[in-house]
Amino acid sequence: MSLADQFGTDILLTGWGHSRFGKRTDETLESLIVGVATDAIENAGIDAKDIDEIYLGQFNAGMVPLAFPSSLVLQVSPRLANVPATRVENACASGSAAFQQGVKALLAGTANTVLVVGAEKMTAAGADTVGAALLGADYEMAGKLSRTGFAGLFATVADAYAERYGDVGDSMGTIAAKNHHNGMSNPYAHLHKDLSEEFCQTVSEQNPIVAGQLRRSDCSPVSDGAAAVVISTSDIRSRDAATPGVRLTGFGHANDFLPSAKRDPIAFAGSTAAWQRALAMAGCGLKDLSFAEVHDCFTIAELILYEALGFTERGDGRRALDDGTVYRDGKLPVNVSGGLKSKGHPVGATGVSQHVIAAMQLTGTAGRMQLPNARRAALHNMGGLAVANYASVLEAL
Repeated sequence: MSLADQFGTDILLTGWGHSRFGKRTDETLESLIVGVATDAIENAGIDAKDIDEIYLGQFNAGMVPLAFPSSLVLQVSPRLANVPATRVENACASGSAAFQQGVKALLAGTANTVLVVGAEKMTAAGADTVGAALLGADYEMAGKLSRTGFAGLFATVADAYAERYGDVGDSMGTIAAKNHHNGMSNPYAHLHKDLSEEFCQTVSEQNPIVAGQLRRSDCSPVSDGAAAVVISTSDIRSRDAATPGVRLTGFGHANDFLPSAKRDPIAFAGSTAAWQRALAMAGCGLKDLSFAEVHDCFTIAELILYEALGFTERGDGRRALDDGTVYRDGKLPVNVSGGLKSKGHPVGATGVSQHVIAAMQLTGTAGRMQLPNARRAALHNMGGLAVANYASVLEAL
């Protein structure tokens, strides 16, 4: 069973573009969007007039004044005039939300070729504005002042995990070091810093506490960036495409309750549900995956996801590090791109970026990031504190 078996439609990712993530003072939101959208169309080997519909993933929440950016994508070409374009927002999962809206347009038969863009311009807004914007994704803290922002929320998650299962400080440091090392091979990454495990596990002047147990090295950076992908039904894929493309075989989406009192803070139950739905649709299990990209906005999130996604039993996430499973040369490499921790987290772009990075791996075009014999990938993206959860399964053609 796969997506094509269930819906009678085969969906391919046929072209993509990806900007460098970071503090992009040389770019505007518009230029980031236009750049990656242009690259995706060219990579797919199609003309702008072949695009039937556009979805733009962007959170914004006041980080830039322009709150109506969907038609910015039309700046790519006059031939995009009058193409339907819609902004999609679901907190830090806005990129994957836009991707799934595009997929559903293809499955509905209202489009044959869809352009999906994820973009965010964050660094010009200032720390207070960014912090307040991100806290808008939390039920209890929206509109309130906070010195620690979302780091403070995930710090309480780390405390809850430690109370139930034991100290997590060293495990979080190990994850940070792993992802920083992986990010050194990613030309798009915000942070190219190969930090040692000892550095990441130790509080120091260079690595201070941000909130609770979370050190600076446990937190993903505030970033600017964009990514784009063309998705199409197989029968209209261009022969002029730069690569054969990759196939979407499964997807899942699950929302958890917004009030924290209605959620177990370390269960990430919505992540589990979305992940299981995607794998079930694709007809595969963990043993069939070549790698995974997961939402490590904070290192405690990646640790819990090892458990929530079934890599280990609950409370035993550390084992995935100790036995080498999640390292680049392990049985199931996780965040070979460097993850949000090193690659960066321009929130609206993150979900689309995960799809683009995976497509590069599956077509052998990932450069220094390239894994040997990558055939199938699973991706996980979440918004808020595991409230909006998305997963996809992609496979090489």
